[in-house]
Amino acid sequence: MIEVRNLVKKYGNHLAVDHLDFTIEAGRIYGFLGPNGAGKSTTMNIMTGYLGATEGEVLIDGHDILKEPEEAKRHIGYLPEQPPLYMDMTVREYLKFAAELKKIPRAEREDAITEVEKMVRIKDVENRLIKNLSKGYRQRVGLAQAVLGFPEIIILDEPSVGLDPKQIIEIRELIRRLAKRHTVILSSHILAEVREVCDYILIISKGKLVASDTPENLEKMLGDTDTIEIEAKAPQALTKEILKTIPGIEQASVKASGEEGVAAAVIKEKKGEDVRESIFRAFAEKNVPLLTLQTRHVSLEDVFMELTQNETLPEAFRRKRYEKQGNGAAAAAGNEMPAATEKEVSEPEINVPAAVEAEWADAEGEGDDKNAGNL
Repeated sequence: MIEVRNLVKKYGNHLAVDHLDFTIEAGRIYGFLGPNGAGKSTTMNIMTGYLGATEGEVLIDGHDILKEPEEAKRHIGYLPEQPPLYMDMTVREYLKFAAELKKIPRAEREDAITEVEKMVRIKDVENRLIKNLSKGYRQRVGLAQAVLGFPEIIILDEPSVGLDPKQIIEIRELIRRLAKRHTVILSSHILAEVREVCDYILIISKGKLVASDTPENLEKMLGDTDTIEIEAKAPQALTKEILKTIPGIEQASVKASGEEGVAAAVIKEKKGEDVRESIFRAFAEKNVPLLTLQTRHVSLEDVFMELTQNETLPEAFRRKRYEKQGNGAAAAAGNEMPAATEKEVSEPEINVPAAVEAEWADAEGEGDDKNAGNL
């Protein structure tokens, strides 16, 4: 449906998009994630023909967006972060103008406009000037023009910006309905929204694609096990000694909780173990009150923070990806991951910059230092 090949965008000496490669398949809702300045909006603007690329190409249903712009754009509906609205037009006038630009047949325009007005719930304001609408209604008008004509691909850059909670829920439902007949690409800073709506997620950082997979697989790759968090009314030393006696704990980090006389610990279980009851009994035997004991699940937010804030990709992502190829034994033996393997792996898809490869050994060593105080 969409192929992005070796995409590069430079602004002077600033590299906004750094050799991006990915494919968008039909019939899915894609989440496009990244911190501010990561290159999300730039990439979307190139994909829709608003910007030209410095290098690389974007194919929309086989048509190059720069060489065959009219044919390629027939397949796309686009809502930019700032909707391209004409404030002195009424809603109906603006949608008629958009329908004309999209070359919707004249006999079909009125019905097409009425349908999208009802879909995004702006029928009751169709005769009002856009400049007199609230920000939320303006966002809906922008969404209506993106959906108008029902193109095969709908690209939405921050579609829920400016909407109240009720409107956000309505937009989510609309996106789900659109996905039954269209491929949807959604950019958002609201990770809960992406987790709830999207089938597949692309994460970019500093212009590079660092991960692409389903939300569930991304969460699993960051850790095979959940962590347990406790707070005990005891000194750190005693808390650490009690935890040492509990079988099934792989690693535990103990620190002050911020409350006087209370220690906090983050505990990682061995694979397949459930140590919650053992923790409770061990502390009870020492007459040490447990103030909290809770399981913390790996979330999409954890994955996002790990991939976009660390200078190197987490070891868990690298090894998971290598083992997925069937080379788990070689990885366990300490062999280097061949460069060719990096390019061949398709699921899960983690792109690793060449410069990062050389830093992995150092990063692993630093991790050992950081955990020196752990059990």
